Amino acid sequence: MRKLSMDELNRLSAEEFRAIEKLPYILILDDIRSMNNVGSVFRTADAFKAEKIYLCGITATPPHREIQKTALGADETVDWEHAPDVVELIEKLQAEGYTVIAIEQVEGSTSLLDFQPKKTEKYAFIFGNEVFGVNETAVKKANYCLEIPQYGTKHSLNISVTAGIICWHYVAGIQ
Repeated sequence: MRKLSMDELNRLSAEEFRAIEKLPYILILDDIRSMNNVGSVFRTADAFKAEKIYLCGITATPPHREIQKTALGADETVDWEHAPDVVELIEKLQAEGYTVIAIEQVEGSTSLLDFQPKKTEKYAFIFGNEVFGVNETAVKKANYCLEIPQYGTKHSLNISVTAGIICWHYVAGIQ
């Protein structure tokens, strides 16, 4: 085995990526404090062809050096928009036919192991603050909540890790 060169990876250019059809899912980042997390989620959204990222509440927006440090250019390829109020955004997306799913540990949540995305549905996944999670009002407005099973002593994952797991599960599930 040997590592592939950048040429062998056959990556799309930024222009080519902007022009291709994206998958019908959106990532919502609400009150994310760390710009490194925001940049990492941009990279994940690029890797898994997310339709768009909404940056809500106090979540920083590009261009910013701290976001660019981890986004590595994905902040220029992934479509994004700032939405000041996550609840208004949820209502708007639901009216547009999206199933809105909060990624949170709540009573009655659905295990990610049981989530089978449908190719014909549009999804919006909400990720919340690093300390407080998805705010309670957003949880109540969401169509339902997904929980990632965890088996160790900690009961949370970094938001960028969580976003990677959710995006991979979604993309793998619709293939």
